[in-house]
Amino acid sequence: MSGTGTELDGMSPASPGTPDVSTFVDLTQHEIEALKTRYNLADAHTHQRQSPSQDKIVSRLPDLWYESEENQQAYFEKRFIDAFFRLHKQPTAAVAGKTWLSYSASVSTMVAAMYLRQRNMSVALVEPCFDNLVDLLKHMRVDLTPLPEESLAEPAAIYSNLSGLEADALYLVDPNNPTGFSLLQYGIEGFRELVRYCKDHGKLLMLDLCFASFALCDQSIGRIDIYKLLEESGVSYMALEDTGKTWPVQDAKCAMLTVSDDIKDEVYNIQTAVLLNVSPFVLNFLTHYVEDSIEDGFASVRDVIMDNRAMAVKAAEGTILEYVEPVVNTSVAWFRIKPADLTATALQEKLLESEIYVLPGTYFYWNTPERGERYIRIALARRPGTFASAMHRMREALLAYEN
Repeated sequence: MSGTGTELDGMSPASPGTPDVSTFVDLTQHEIEALKTRYNLADAHTHQRQSPSQDKIVSRLPDLWYESEENQQAYFEKRFIDAFFRLHKQPTAAVAGKTWLSYSASVSTMVAAMYLRQRNMSVALVEPCFDNLVDLLKHMRVDLTPLPEESLAEPAAIYSNLSGLEADALYLVDPNNPTGFSLLQYGIEGFRELVRYCKDHGKLLMLDLCFASFALCDQSIGRIDIYKLLEESGVSYMALEDTGKTWPVQDAKCAMLTVSDDIKDEVYNIQTAVLLNVSPFVLNFLTHYVEDSIEDGFASVRDVIMDNRAMAVKAAEGTILEYVEPVVNTSVAWFRIKPADLTATALQEKLLESEIYVLPGTYFYWNTPERGERYIRIALARRPGTFASAMHRMREALLAYEN
């Protein structure tokens, strides 16, 4: 991958005029507009190019197509699930035989939301988080209350901090998007306290683990066998995983939904009402990407994110932005806005004048949007050369704002 600062091939031309972003009602609408912008730093999808070993997978796509015609659907599903959970060090889930596949995490979340609605269950959802979780639940008429991320900050206090919640289910994103917060920093202790509370109080525990690959990229964090803890505790749970934030596969992805035995039959009946299967071809080539990351120790994923994060941090030094250090270095960077009189909405509009599209924090703080006006999020899964150009232009805009 090139590191030049002029690498713009494959980028969309700048959109004429500046869009009225104030009319947008969610982050996805911002991301759609960002796809038309020269420097799209909005969505967390993977826009970096292939590594040399991934290029070899792409060159074999015709062979993988025909190979996918020669075997049964169950073969490709099992092979994919086995490889994914082997990469993620989740042997309990690999042998449980109750993981269902869909084309995206949003589809799996919709299945989960349909179950909640069917049971008329309320949910305490972590704040901040990506707002499509909020929207999917609200569209399904699920009652929501905020679960402040800071209430999970100390393992010894988790149980007592949660005791006042009246919701029927607790919904946690780990590592969290956008902050990078994770209970994994405490090993098993944080999750153990969370599970203990849910089991004692009869709560359904919902875990969105779609950014967990980045915990694996960090040798100081890693992953525990969370499914072993869940299964042995007897807690009611739903766990979602996803490939969409990890590999540069043109959004051809697969999500997984795994549930506890006590709700398995009900959720399965909803799952089959939504989807028959994921394409065997998609499962086939995704399995090769998973195996490639097992082989290279996640280097192709980790290195581009690390390099771009370093560029983003350097670009913000001495400006109006302050980098917020995450627990897990995910594929996004979270920045605090220093001037009290400058909002994320205003800063986003200012950066748009330089053809740079970032996301305001407002929508992530879905219950208290005024808190989110103090932050912006920058996506890192981009070609390093293009990202370097964006950071150069962003720094100029930030310094000019101060002057």
